[in-house]
This record gives sequence, C-alpha cells and structure tokens, in this order.
Amino acid sequence: MKLQENCSYDELKNQHILALSENNFLKNEITYLKEHQAWLQKQIFGKKSEKIISEADQKQLYFEGFEPTTINEEKLKQIKAHTRKSTTKEKTRIIIPTDIETKEIIIDIPEEEKICPETKKPLIKIGEEISHKLAYIPGSYYLKKIIRPKYAMPNKEGVRTAFMPDSIIPKCRVDESLLADILTKKYADHLPLYRIQEELLRDGVGISRKLMSKWIIKIGLALKPLADEMLSRILKSDNVFIDETPINIQATPKVKQGYMWLMSGGKYRDPYYRIYNFELNRKHEHALKLLKNYTGVVHSDKYGAYETMAKNKQFIWCPCYAHIRRKFLESQMDPSFTNLVLRKIKYLFMLERVAWEKTEQERLKIRKEKEDPIIDELIKLVKDKLQDRRILPKSNLKKALGYFYGLIPYLKNYTKYPWARLDNNVAERAIRPIAIGRKNWLFVGNENAGQAAAVIMSLVQTCRALNINPRIYLEDILRRFMGHSFQKLYELLPDEWALSFNR
Repeated sequence: MKLQENCSYDELKNQHILALSENNFLKNEITYLKEHQAWLQKQIFGKKSEKIISEADQKQLYFEGFEPTTINEEKLKQIKAHTRKSTTKEKTRIIIPTDIETKEIIIDIPEEEKICPETKKPLIKIGEEISHKLAYIPGSYYLKKIIRPKYAMPNKEGVRTAFMPDSIIPKCRVDESLLADILTKKYADHLPLYRIQEELLRDGVGISRKLMSKWIIKIGLALKPLADEMLSRILKSDNVFIDETPINIQATPKVKQGYMWLMSGGKYRDPYYRIYNFELNRKHEHALKLLKNYTGVVHSDKYGAYETMAKNKQFIWCPCYAHIRRKFLESQMDPSFTNLVLRKIKYLFMLERVAWEKTEQERLKIRKEKEDPIIDELIKLVKDKLQDRRILPKSNLKKALGYFYGLIPYLKNYTKYPWARLDNNVAERAIRPIAIGRKNWLFVGNENAGQAAAVIMSLVQTCRALNINPRIYLEDILRRFMGHSFQKLYELLPDEWALSFNR
C-alpha cells in the first residue's frame, strides 16, 4: 500500500495502520502457502508411511529442474465422443474346446424306487437324461457329463428319473467349481471380467463378460442371507469397527459415485467377520440404519453421522488416533509443537502393543496408569496452543487442533473397555481390498451389481481373514445353499463351515 502525500497527521496515521494490517495479512498468506508447498513436496518426494521418525530423517528432498511443465491448451480440447450405439449384442453363448476332457457322473434313482410300488414289477430303462456342465479344477477345465437313467413305469404310467443336484443358478451350463473360481479371481484377486475372459480364452473356453456379470449378480443376491447373518452377529458383539469408501457406478451420461460401507466386530484382537454394504450415496441415514439399536463400542473416523450418534449417547464412541496423528503429520507450520504431539501419540501406540500382550485386567491397568496421563497432557497441549493467535485460521495446524479438540470428550473411551482399540485400523485394513479392486474393475454396473459385489466381498474377505481358501469354500456352499435348511443357515458361514469341513 502506497502512502499518499500532502495528508494530515491523522490521515497518515490511518494509512500507516492499514498498511501494517495489509502487510500482516500478506505475511500470513505467505506462511500458509509455504506450509502448503512443504506438504505438497512431502506428498511427491517424501515417504508415504505415517511412521514417526527422527527429524534428520524427515528432511525431504527437492530436485531443482523438475518443476511442472506447461501443457499445450490445444491438446486439452475435448473431442466429442462417438455416441452411436452398436447394433450387435454381445454373445452370451459358451464356447467349449472340442478336445476337452469329459468326466461322466451317473445320478441314478435308489434301487428301491426301481420297482413299481403297485405291480411290484421292475421298471424298464428306456434311455438317459444327459446334461453337460463346464467344470474347473485348479489348472484345467473339463466337461462334466451328468447321466440320469430314465425308467418307464409299467402300463405307461409315466417316467421316473433322478433329480438334478441343487444349483444356485438353475439350468446353468457351468459347474459350481467354475463359478467359484470366477468369483475368487474377481473379489480375492481383483481381476476385472475382461481379464478373466482372456484367461479362459487362452485355454480355449469362451464365456462373455455379460454372461459372467449376470451370474455374479444372481449369486450375490442369492447369498445375501449369509451376509445378513454375519451382520447380525457383528451387531450382537460389544465391539464394532466401521468405515466407508467411494466406489463408481456405471451410469449414463456419466459415471456416478456410490459408497461401500464396511463393518467388522467382535471380542478379538483382529475380528474376522467382514461385512460390506453398498449404498448409492454417503448420507447419514445409511450409518444410522447400520448401527440402529446398537449400544456397544464403535470405532470410526470423525464422520458426522458417527459424531451425531455419539453426542446422542446412542453408543460408546472410540475415535481413531491414527486419523488424529495423520492430521498433525500434515501440519508443517510449527514443527516443534507437532513433533511433541506426535511423540506422545507414538507413546500411546507403543503402550498399546504391550497392553495387548497382557490379560484384560492388566490391559486396563496399563491404560489407566500409563495412557490416561499422556492423553491428559495432549489435551492440555492442544488447549494451550489454541490460545495462540498467531496460528493462521486456514492452516493445517489449526485444522488438526480443531479436529482434536472436537474429540476430547471421547478420547479416553477406549481405555475403559478391554477389547476397545486405540485406532480403527481393523476397518482400514478390511476396506483396503475395495480400494485395490476399484483400480482394476473401475466400477459396478448398477445398484444390483453393487449389492451383489458387497455380499460376495463379505464372504471372500472373511475367508481370507480366517485363512480359508475362498474358492473351496464358495464351491461347497454354492452346491449346498439351495437345499440347506434356513434355520441352520449359520452352518454355511465361513467360520462355522471351516469347523465342519476340517472334521
């Protein structure tokens, strides 16, 4: 600001005050921009790990001469997409090699049924019902030839034939072994359907992506009762971990964003149930629906829905210290203060590692005697720092302090319950497969596809947590599910299935 000449003393004084105010504003803006620049350099050149290390190791490298290059604006002009729809429909038939191995399976009626109950005469075999299913064993494919002899009743009273085995997809031309392999490759190995299709073609088997997609949706929606049973078990536990992540939905004219919610729970150091729930958006109502009538311990980040329910004392909220730590790691304004806060949070994590090797009572004792005082120190540090008027309102440090301050009433909750956790890393790890998968298969086709994917992911990722081969598990339950008693549905859950399968 340039001072005007030939002004009175009062006018010059006011101009001087305005100049100082403008100067202070610009200094604050420069400080904020420097902090943001340092954070960006750390994101590009620094370590992505949140592990707290010494100051000497925290120095980030800056390479001169690697400034962003200018981009020719002409190359950024959008080209109108070709909107004409193809008139040819994708074929849904299955191509099978002519030289594929065939294995015959004979399904006959019991011997006592081969005699007419009225005339006591034996039934006459008049032919066979033959069905073919493409099946899979690790490393190869074969054709399963199912033979069902047909018997004529005396006096032309009809024909008797054994029933086909139960199948989750009626009249499907592929065996449950191949269906299980497709599901495992997509939801455990994160392969998109076009890559699964290419792999099949290398062995001479042709199955369209459209047909495989239909199978997946039918299977996922059919198996939903298993996911519902796991969810009810999680909600009956006293310990729940929850998180959510975006997932794209293929829609016209452009891709929409949905959300996949994750819930895990139980009195275990690392609970194995993984429940995924697909929703079209991130509205609070979905969190309210998932946690309806739940009164136990909930671990989560600081999403508004969980905070609102915690304020209403619906459940016991244990906010995640890993998220708190991340906020201070992103702050570059006051290194001495942030390093002090990070060291104290590091001590909490170190003490927790020791506490989890002890009994429940010893764990609570360590938390009360060692961890509670550290949390009190952190609260005092943050409250005192918030009184510092030199902190820029838009700075990452101010955001970190505000994030921490809003969680103060809940920071000690985890110390009161032996199975509660300092962090929400159980949910963070469980939701990572969704993040990996969406980089490969990019999106779900529609709402039904999203719900089917959630169910299958729940079963597959629970199997992985239990060190169960998901392909073997899926093949077995796909064969048994339709004929299994609904009252004993729990027997097909991965943990229950493993107990009976290993007998």
